[in-house]
Amino acid sequence: MEARAVQRDIGIPATKVRQVIDLIRGKSVEEALAILQYSPRFSARIIEKTLRSAIANAVNRDDEVTIDADELFVSRVFADEGRTLKRLRPRARGSANRINKRQSHVTIIVSDGRATVNQTAVDQTDEAPAEAVVDTEE
Repeated sequence: MEARAVQRDIGIPATKVRQVIDLIRGKSVEEALAILQYSPRFSARIIEKTLRSAIANAVNRDDEVTIDADELFVSRVFADEGRTLKRLRPRARGSANRINKRQSHVTIIVSDGRATVNQTAVDQTDEAPAEAVVDTEE
């Protein structure tokens, strides 16, 4: 089973967020929380909050299958570019420089390793052999 959490419009550039999310990709949830808790980066606090939200989404899901938080791991995590707020900084002689305040979106997907019904159906259709196209010229 998978559960996801998305944090949008973080006031941190995606390049700086990716430095932190690369540390937790593929790790167990407990290990990822420990890494984020002791990381000195400001983006680690926001990613930790998003990870806790993804864990809560997985545990409190309305499915028949109950998921234990200890079994979860970070299956996918990525940061996308958000909006860029353009600001002007006054400079000498009446000119101005542009300041780009970049934002980003963080998506965290946690999984317990079990495949869902929809995933197995998609996997079976992907593995079906394609029919060969034979070009016969006469």
